[in-house]
Amino acid sequence: MPGFELFGDAERKEVNDVLESGVLMRYGFDAMRNGHWKAKALEQELQSTLQVKHAQLVSSGTAAVSIALASAGIGSGDEVVMPTFTFVASFEAIMMLGAIPILVDIDDTLTLDPEAVKAAITPKTKAIMPVHMCGSMANLDELQSICKTHNLILIEDSSQATGATYKERPLGSIGDLGCLSLDYVKIITCGEGGAVLTNNEKYYTNSDHFSDHGHDHKGNDRGAETHPFLGYNFRISELNAAVGLAQLRRLDEFVTIQKKNYTIIREALSVIPELTFRTVPEGGEESYSFLSFFLPDLETSRKAVKALKDTGIDGCFHYYDNNWHFIRKWEHLKDLKTLYPLSKEVKDGLKYLQTKDFSKSNHFIGRNISCLIKLSWTEQEVKERASKMVKAIQSIL
Repeated sequence: MPGFELFGDAERKEVNDVLESGVLMRYGFDAMRNGHWKAKALEQELQSTLQVKHAQLVSSGTAAVSIALASAGIGSGDEVVMPTFTFVASFEAIMMLGAIPILVDIDDTLTLDPEAVKAAITPKTKAIMPVHMCGSMANLDELQSICKTHNLILIEDSSQATGATYKERPLGSIGDLGCLSLDYVKIITCGEGGAVLTNNEKYYTNSDHFSDHGHDHKGNDRGAETHPFLGYNFRISELNAAVGLAQLRRLDEFVTIQKKNYTIIREALSVIPELTFRTVPEGGEESYSFLSFFLPDLETSRKAVKALKDTGIDGCFHYYDNNWHFIRKWEHLKDLKTLYPLSKEVKDGLKYLQTKDFSKSNHFIGRNISCLIKLSWTEQEVKERASKMVKAIQSIL
């Protein structure tokens, strides 16, 4: 990770097909295309590769979450349970619809703690949204059981775990809806882009229409299309889809490289008795895009991150002190700093953030270090990196 490390002839060919046709928009202009429909082709290959009936490409992973929620009828005043460890886009996408993000603790999977999810459910809860962070997954069996008990929608955000599986099923294909990010730093990239995945025909149709101003996409005259309901512009371009099409065809290649590099480093770090690895739910296989581990306490982890940097090891993240991925420093959310007035429902619904105790999340994130696994390393570079990491961590223990 990320796929841009290995851009090559395949990506250039797909992009050049689009430039030669001159049609950068995914809809219309049929006669000019010379048979090139990159977004449609990528959607078909996503369906095949990720084992879902429907895939709808959109402009970003953030858009994918909002579209997935809207497609399932979730909006104003509805509550969506999500983890404290994610990306800020998760709560942004929920709030865009006037819904309320209910953040709850994680466990040693670095994803949603099922017990915390159960405790957060109210009559306003409409969906549970696990975020499969750093290449691994939530306990989807437990979350599906909770959803079934309470008649809730399960929406997987597998933006950071494309290529991972749970009980031999690709992440993103298991919930009622799945969301992907295909931005520049993801395992497979479109440059910018995202996708909504589902096996539900209604949700697919809704996402198809909603992401393009409500167009019904019937016939081949865009001006004659009707609008069954309101929508917005969340379209992907053909140029972005072209890059993603070439990248998706290389997904197995990317995961194989990541697994090899991950395994070398993990085996090296295993000699450190004070170090433990994140829990992967039974039946799960990571995408190997990150190697995540725990040290005994917060201060040890901070010292280890500094030692790694001083040794020249980059790409090892201590999210406790990170502004993007953990609730501790999300003051703009806690203080509701927006450019526009929020509804009373949302304001009241987010008051819990002023007093909520996330000490369990602090316990895990404070001790966690997640290290990026690159595709471009040589085997010798990986072995040297692993050796330096062991020495750096041992030096502060």
